[in-house]
Amino acid sequence: MRQTWSSDRRLTAISRASLSVPARQAVVDRQVLPGRSVLDYGCGRGGDVRALQQLGCQAVGWDPFYQADTRLDPAEVVLLTYVLNVIEDPQERSKTLNEAWGLAETVLVASARLTWEKSKLRGEAFGDGLLTRRQTFQHLFGASELRAYVEEVTGARTVSAAPGIVYAFKDDRARLSYLARRIVPDAEWLASEDKTSAIAAIVDYVERRARLPHMEEVPQSMAALLGRLRPHEVRRLVRDSADSSKIEEGVKRTTLDTLLFLAVELFNGRGPFGSLPLSVQLDVRAFFSSYKEACKRADRLLLKLRDDAYVRGAMYASAVGKLTQTALYVHQRALDRMPTVLRLYEHCASIAAGRPQEWTLVKLCHQGRAVGWLDYPDFDTDPHPKILTSYHVEMKALETSHTSYADSENRPLLHRKHEFLPPDDPDVDKYKRLTASEVRAGLYERPHLIGTEEGWERELIRCGRDLRGHRLVRRTPG
Repeated sequence: MRQTWSSDRRLTAISRASLSVPARQAVVDRQVLPGRSVLDYGCGRGGDVRALQQLGCQAVGWDPFYQADTRLDPAEVVLLTYVLNVIEDPQERSKTLNEAWGLAETVLVASARLTWEKSKLRGEAFGDGLLTRRQTFQHLFGASELRAYVEEVTGARTVSAAPGIVYAFKDDRARLSYLARRIVPDAEWLASEDKTSAIAAIVDYVERRARLPHMEEVPQSMAALLGRLRPHEVRRLVRDSADSSKIEEGVKRTTLDTLLFLAVELFNGRGPFGSLPLSVQLDVRAFFSSYKEACKRADRLLLKLRDDAYVRGAMYASAVGKLTQTALYVHQRALDRMPTVLRLYEHCASIAAGRPQEWTLVKLCHQGRAVGWLDYPDFDTDPHPKILTSYHVEMKALETSHTSYADSENRPLLHRKHEFLPPDDPDVDKYKRLTASEVRAGLYERPHLIGTEEGWERELIRCGRDLRGHRLVRRTPG
C-alpha cells in the first residue's frame, strides 16, 4: 500500500535576497547572460527571477503555487532549482524534469539538495526520501546520482557545474563551448584605443596562443581599429614584433591545452570536428596534422590516467604543489602549471561530480583515483589558514563526501604555504621567510602536534613565539 500524507510543497519555497547558488553558478559560467531568455521553472517566491531581471536578463518564473498564471513559453535557459528533491512521486519527478527539458532551447540548469545535507533535516523515512517535521518531502541526491538521473531522463550528455548543479545541453556545440571555456578560458585582450595598441594586442595574443587570431575571435572594437590593414600586413607586423621564444612557449602551451580539451571531451562524449568551438578547431589545424591525429594523442593521454606509476611520476615531476605520502596538493593559482595528465585528472573529477564554487587547494591522490577540493578562505591573509570545507570524489565509484569545519573548535591548518604555490607567485618569498623563522624557532620539531589549531598554539607557547601577520615575534610574558 502506498504511503500518503497531506503535503504542502509551498512550505519548501524560501524568500531570497540574492541569487540562489545554482543561478549564481549559471551566471558565473556565462550560461545566463544579459539579453538571454530565462525561465525559472518552479520559481517559488520568484527571488531569482527578480535578481536576474536586475542583471538585464529576460527572466520569467512559473510556479504551480506562486506564479501559476505565467505562460509557459520555451526559453534559452531553463532553471530547475531545488525542485526535483521536493517531489515525493518518482514518476511525477521524472515528468517534471522532462517538462523543464522540453522548454529549454539551449541549456537546462538542474539542481538538487545532496545527501551530505541529511544531518540538517529532521524527519522519518518516506518512499525514497525523508518526510520532514514540517510535512514536506526531501529526496537527497548523490552528486553523481543527480548527473546520471538527468542524463537518463533527458537523454542528453551533461556536465556537473558544481556539487548538486548539472547542465544539460540541447546542442553539443553549446556543451563543448562550455567545456572549452573551463579548460582554456577566453583570451584576455589588451586594451586598445588606437591602431598601434590594437596591433600590440594582436602580438600579445600570438605570443600566448602561437597563432594569429581569426577575425571572429577578435573583439569588435579592435577589429574596427584594424579594419584597414590587410591580412599580409598584420602577419608582417606580428613577425617583426613578436618574441620568438614566447611563441615557442605558446606552441607548447596551446598544444597541451588542446590535447587536454580533447581528452576531457572524450571523457564527457566526443563530437565531430565541426561541433568544436571555432578557437579549438583553429588550434587543431595549427598544431596537429589532422583532427584524427589530435584525438589519438588525446586518447593516449586519457589512458595514462589509469597508470598509477605514470601519474605518480607526473606528481614527482610537477613544478608546483606539495607532495605528501598520499597526495599532491596544489593551490588554485598553480592549477594550470601542473603536468597535463594531472590537469586532466582534476578536470575529469570536476565534470563527473562538480567542482565546488569556493575552494583553495586541490588534492590529487596517488593511488586509485580520488580528488578533493579544500577551502581555506583566509589563505592569503592568515599565516596558517584554517580549513572551512572539503569536498571529495572517489572516481571509480563516483562517490562523494563533504565535510564542514565551520563549527569545529580545533580545525586543521596549513604550514609552509609557499609549497602550494608556483615559485614565481608574488607572495612566495614572504611565506618562505616566515617558514624559515619558524624552523629556526623550533616550531617544526614535533610535526605530529602542529596539524591543528590547539596543537599549533601549544607549540607557539612552548617556543615562546607569537605571530603578527606573517612575522614571527617573541611572545610577550604575561
